[in-house]
Amino acid sequence: MEHGLSENTLTAYRSDLNQYALWLEGQSDSGIVEATRGVLLKYLSYLTAEGRHARTLARVLSSLRRFYRYLLSQEIRGDDPTVEIDSPRVGRTLPATLTEQDVEAILGAAVVETPIGLRDRAMIEMMYGGGFRVSELVELRMDGLNLRQGVVRVVGKGRKERLVPLGGEALQWTERYLQDGRPELMRGRLSDTLFVTARGDGMSRQAFWFRLRKYGRESGVSTHFSPHTLRHAFATHLLNHGADLRSVQLLLGHSDLSTTQIYIHVARERLKSIHKEHHPRG
Repeated sequence: MEHGLSENTLTAYRSDLNQYALWLEGQSDSGIVEATRGVLLKYLSYLTAEGRHARTLARVLSSLRRFYRYLLSQEIRGDDPTVEIDSPRVGRTLPATLTEQDVEAILGAAVVETPIGLRDRAMIEMMYGGGFRVSELVELRMDGLNLRQGVVRVVGKGRKERLVPLGGEALQWTERYLQDGRPELMRGRLSDTLFVTARGDGMSRQAFWFRLRKYGRESGVSTHFSPHTLRHAFATHLLNHGADLRSVQLLLGHSDLSTTQIYIHVARERLKSIHKEHHPRG
């Protein structure tokens, strides 16, 4: 049931099942194992009435499908109550992104005279320069970094590895962090994690999110963007500067090109705005 799924996905599935079980306790005589298709439809209707988005409903149904298919495979029950329930239609929304000026402002907000600020600057440079997921960034290892070749080994979804090239700015700030920041944070302690806290431990996703929002607020850009927004900016800016979609797919670590195609729409919107602003008949 858990094969090939990331820890974040597993956490979301567990949360969905726990909430479903709690609802069942107050709304139905059947338990989670015995629940019928009618009970499932009632639960999905309840979530809809609560204002849950279609994307959330689709994920909840996916969690329930996995659960009941597991029960079926283990012969714990003889049918799958989700088999005739259609998934909600989920529209493809354009991901929020940042302008190149926004990114520069956020990068400039880190106080690089301190070990923490130097670490944060290196992390943001690396995330924007490599398009990492936040979980990939905080899990980078010292032995996966090759400064001479300018690449880093990344472990992505499904524990798939890929080599990501780092730009000059990301390399420069990472070298500065390794020379002047990380030793101050480690104070003689040992760790194979690349980016560490003042305690010498690896950073959590939540901690980096908090730091990034702090810099967004201080730079005047926004307080409502996430580390994933930097990943979107990485892809969008590459396309805006002429990169091909296949290359962006490989850099992002997408297994399917269709996942990357959403960025074509983002880049197209940018081109339309440029045309409107600069063409005499725009």
